[in-house]
Amino acid sequence: MSEVLPIAVGLIGYGNAGRIYHAPFLTALPQFRLRKVSTRRAAPLPGDAVRVDSAEEVLADEAIELVIIAAPNHRHADLARAALRAGKHVVVDKPFTLNAAEADELIALAQEQQRLLTVYHNRRLTSDFRTVQQVMNSGLLGRVVEYEAHFDRYRPGILAGSWKEEDVPGSGILYDMGAHLIDQAVQLFGYPQAVAADLRVQRRHGAAIDSFDLGLRYPDVKVTLKGSMLAGDAFPQFTVLGEQGSFIKRGRDIQEDALRSGASPTETIGWGREPEAYWGSLTTAHAGLDLTAVIKSEPGDYGLFYRNLYAAIREGAELLVKPREARNVIRILELAQQSSREQRPVPFAE
Repeated sequence: MSEVLPIAVGLIGYGNAGRIYHAPFLTALPQFRLRKVSTRRAAPLPGDAVRVDSAEEVLADEAIELVIIAAPNHRHADLARAALRAGKHVVVDKPFTLNAAEADELIALAQEQQRLLTVYHNRRLTSDFRTVQQVMNSGLLGRVVEYEAHFDRYRPGILAGSWKEEDVPGSGILYDMGAHLIDQAVQLFGYPQAVAADLRVQRRHGAAIDSFDLGLRYPDVKVTLKGSMLAGDAFPQFTVLGEQGSFIKRGRDIQEDALRSGASPTETIGWGREPEAYWGSLTTAHAGLDLTAVIKSEPGDYGLFYRNLYAAIREGAELLVKPREARNVIRILELAQQSSREQRPVPFAE
């Protein structure tokens, strides 16, 4: 086994994204050393990380090789640009940018600087989505004809003081939850021919989009992606219909709750393994028989993102999340907004 040469990391932003989704892996995995965190929060920092007041203090540290951007969405492009110009490898929390033009600029800059750039599309690594992939790849459903995915919450009140609840670029659940569902669908089916969307503000006194219904148009499969902040009773996370059967998966991946509770992703026995109550239901026909089965969920592991990132930086491995893929998620988000405004399907074009 080759010797581990840890990568020194600077984390910009210590809200939910930085504190829950990034810091636990940066401190638990021996491949990384979290050196500095730019935040004004009073929360304690993990390990021996040092708090600094500004992103500039992170970027000025020559020992830092990798910078994680976990700031509000509207700051992603500017901070990633500054980090690349400072000679750092960069991870941007999703969504990558506010628009495709910003993403194109960052991709070109990363190539010019000869630095790695990727985006934290961690929902590729959830238990529920990995199980859907496994079932679809097994062939038990036959040719898939319909796919519906939900990412819902129940929050009827407006969260005071949150930029995500304001009518500003990059706010609302379309950029938050919709980006995840689009990335997952593209992993399964590739890029659509067109995008059709119905985006709404449904909560009283709401300002940001809190309901989306996206149709990604493909020749042979119907793909629907939905999210709401008023889903008091949870829909299935995934419903997949095929010529030979169907698969329904309920229950959201458990890693988020585990991380919020402070559990260690490397020291928790059975990390990412869902309880049996969350396992999906498969109905299929085989050899003239109608069969119903419970499918044990695949384990989820966000840590695979960071293990791949280390291999990409130290060993030249292929990135799990390529920047062009993340850029095209943003392009689909742009087309969804255009479709909703114009009330028509909009052809997909990069």
